[in-house]
Formats: sequence, C-alpha cells, structure tokens
Amino acid sequence: MEELVRVIAKALVDHPEDVTVKTVEKEHLIVYELYVHPDDVGKVIGKQGRIAKSLRTVVTSAAVKMDKRVTVDIIS
Repeated sequence: MEELVRVIAKALVDHPEDVTVKTVEKEHLIVYELYVHPDDVGKVIGKQGRIAKSLRTVVTSAAVKMDKRVTVDIIS
C-alpha cells in the first residue's frame, strides 16, 4: 500500500526524488504520511482537495481486505 501511495505521488509532482511515505500504525488505523517538496504540496492536494480526496479513495478501496481504517496525510 505504501508503494501505491509513493507511485501515485511521484507521478503528480515536479520533484519526485523528494517523495517519501512513512507508515504509522495505530490500533485500528493505518496512516500513510506522504512527504513532498514544499513546492509540490498544491499539486498533490489539487483544486479544492480533489486529487488528495481521490488518492485517499484509491488507498481506502485497496485496503478493503484489511481489517483496519486507512488514511493518507500530506505533509510538506
């Protein structure tokens, strides 16, 4: 799942070398922290958050088989 977030994010940004994903596991929640270059934050979020929402939807759909909630946090 972490690789999925990384591949999608690298396709969106101008500085793909600065894209990193960190996984934080909690009781019933997995948080994928997406770190991008400060200039690329707007590209990952998109207009009115549409790209970020789509990214979260894809990750949530891919994690249906897991018994945990999954979310993506975008950090610059």
